[in-house]
Amino acid sequence: MSPPRILVVDDEPTIRNVLASYLRHEGYEAITAEDGPSAVAADEQHDPDLLVLDVLMPGYDGLQVMARVRHRRAVPIILLTARGEEADRIGGLRLGADDYVVKPFSPREVVARVAAVLRRAEPVGATAATALRFGAVEVDGAARTVRVRGEPVELTAREFDLLHHLARHPGRAFTRDELMTSVWRLPFYTDASTVTVHVRRVRQKIEPDPLRPTHLVTVWGVGYRLDP
Repeated sequence: MSPPRILVVDDEPTIRNVLASYLRHEGYEAITAEDGPSAVAADEQHDPDLLVLDVLMPGYDGLQVMARVRHRRAVPIILLTARGEEADRIGGLRLGADDYVVKPFSPREVVARVAAVLRRAEPVGATAATALRFGAVEVDGAARTVRVRGEPVELTAREFDLLHHLARHPGRAFTRDELMTSVWRLPFYTDASTVTVHVRRVRQKIEPDPLRPTHLVTVWGVGYRLDP
């Protein structure tokens, strides 16, 4: 089996070359692109398994690249953002980014997040093989698919993991911090707004009325719960 192929996109040669070197050292196949247009072309040519994508770039910015890639296919994406660019981070999560890393960062942290996102994109354990149903929604852990009233619904890898985790524990209220630990699996993740954004996106895809959710409900003062 060939190693996972990672596309690293950044207009700073040092950043993309260092990240590519660390990824190759960990056994990944790494390819690079220096701007938005070359990133779109590389994605179409190589079909990477994951993109590490800078937000601020010439040509298309990272969010425009992500929108173009998402239009063609579903693939995990990690955004690289400068400190203080909260609007870009939230915008990226709303567009479907699976994770983000704030600059300056450790290359080891990026490699760890790449591994975590790829791991979440694969079915693991016996629970993944069980189809979970609630209302008109069916979550298939083995196939990593979601259907609503029999129709397929496309979720990002992170959105699926969040829904699958909640569906495996129906009726239990989770705090945002618990979800960060259980779903994101990175103890240094501290921005709880990430959970809020992903819950909102999942609601838009599975709830008849996202503003009045019947399954993915808010537990005020605590976090979120899935009501079957």
